[in-house]
Amino acid sequence: MRDLHKSSVLGSKHGSLMSWRPQYRSSKFRNVYGKVASREHCFDGIPITKNVHDNHFCAVNARFLAIVTESAGGGSFLVIPLEQTGRIEPNYPKVCGHQGNVLDIKWNPFIENIIASCSEDTSVRIWEIPEGGLKRNMTEAVLELYGHSRRVGLVEWHPTTNNILFSAGYDYKVLIWNLDIGEPVKMIDCHTDVILCMSFNTDGSLLATTCKDKKLRVVEPRSGRVLQEASCKNHRVNRVVFLGSTKRLLTTGVSRWNTRQIALWDQEDLSMPLIEEEIDGLSGLLFPFYDADTHMLYLAGKGDGNIRYYEIGSEKPYLSYLMEFRSPAPQKGLGVMPKHGLDVSACEVFRFYKLVTLKGLIEPISMIVPRRSETYQEDIYPMTPGTEPALTPDEWLSGVNRDPILMSLKEGYKRTSKIVFKAPVREKKGVVVNGIDLLENVPPRTENEVGQHHTAPSSPGAAPLLFTRPQGWLGLGNEVSPVFTPILSILPPLQHGACSSGQPALPAGRPGISLLKAFPEILPWKNTGRSWGSVAGRIPGGLRSSHACTPPV
Repeated sequence: MRDLHKSSVLGSKHGSLMSWRPQYRSSKFRNVYGKVASREHCFDGIPITKNVHDNHFCAVNARFLAIVTESAGGGSFLVIPLEQTGRIEPNYPKVCGHQGNVLDIKWNPFIENIIASCSEDTSVRIWEIPEGGLKRNMTEAVLELYGHSRRVGLVEWHPTTNNILFSAGYDYKVLIWNLDIGEPVKMIDCHTDVILCMSFNTDGSLLATTCKDKKLRVVEPRSGRVLQEASCKNHRVNRVVFLGSTKRLLTTGVSRWNTRQIALWDQEDLSMPLIEEEIDGLSGLLFPFYDADTHMLYLAGKGDGNIRYYEIGSEKPYLSYLMEFRSPAPQKGLGVMPKHGLDVSACEVFRFYKLVTLKGLIEPISMIVPRRSETYQEDIYPMTPGTEPALTPDEWLSGVNRDPILMSLKEGYKRTSKIVFKAPVREKKGVVVNGIDLLENVPPRTENEVGQHHTAPSSPGAAPLLFTRPQGWLGLGNEVSPVFTPILSILPPLQHGACSSGQPALPAGRPGISLLKAFPEILPWKNTGRSWGSVAGRIPGGLRSSHACTPPV
């Protein structure tokens, strides 16, 4: 009995000692390292945009790299074939059809030469890049989408459905576009401030959003119904990402002590985060990237030079730190290569394209699992979503959900997509979704926009600068540039008569641009940095007249 008691005491002591020992996890990804491409395999001499909008300004797929660039007027971005590395000439052709700064670009996941862009000019545009890249500047988009009344900050393609695009604007609305008809088919109107981020779950049946009103939402996109909502007081959310099919979300944000922080959430219960972890005390925005095939999470800070990576588990502690890639050059944004564009022979599991603004450089960074064997490593390359859509727009809009069509990377996937984008032919008409004219219901301007726009000086008899339309005015919502929307909205229908130049006026009932000469104190282009020629060029042909080609005096 004494020996038995002694052994039990020793066992309890050993048990307590064991609990204090560090817990080592066996993981096949604990030695993953980042490898920067050599200088000749980088993209040099690129005038990367200096815009401070919190986006990546970069999009990449297996064929092209797209980067938003600095431009003197309007907005533009470069599209470079991936094999065309090295120094890019200053006069390299650009996509330059936007009248305002480009804020976001995204490649179609199913058609590799189709890219969507959104801009401060309130439009979303779809571009078709020719085989082999651009030979001259591209100014004509295959589709121009007007539905937002303010600038558009985000675009996202649906992960399983072809030709369904989501756009989020500074009018606090998310529009769902069916590109088969070129029209918005749904509107999500549950946000009370600017939308910061959007993320889909695996089959695209749920949409997670973060908003400037400090709330995290999980939304059913087709109905616009908010399924879960978290008011994050101790964790001010900035970015959100769905963690694959684990039914969990990860957000990055700022704690109450202004330290950078990440939080893990159950998508079915956002009352409290599962865990919160502080990262550091820096101020740059943290961008999260999740690889559902390896269950690895990458955290990259805007303005940082490092990239941290973790492994996500199904049990506590849920988040296991692996390692950190370090670099002295700060990153403005990061593009991510889709899985089918990776080099499986080098055991590459993730690839970033890092924007280094100070050097005008795009650096590919490969995350590699060190393996001695040169054979295909099936354990790190499971079946992954491919380039074939699982649903048509009509199927998805009718309520069908379907997981993505998977493919194997074993044979080195290089097959081109058979899907061809066909732009619909549309008639000009008002943009009405759910019975609401999207251009009539405009929220108040944000603080940033108030500071950027010109406020009209008050003068006796001068009409106030309003964003509302009088009854009976012939709406020109998607025909007139937003630069003129505030002006045309306050003008009464033009009657027959003569203009100040003595030339005959335009037909009755259509507001003539010549009337702008009577309102020089409220013209907004004076502080927009645009020339009158570029502004006048955006007036539809029906409103142009021979005396509207020069600015009012």
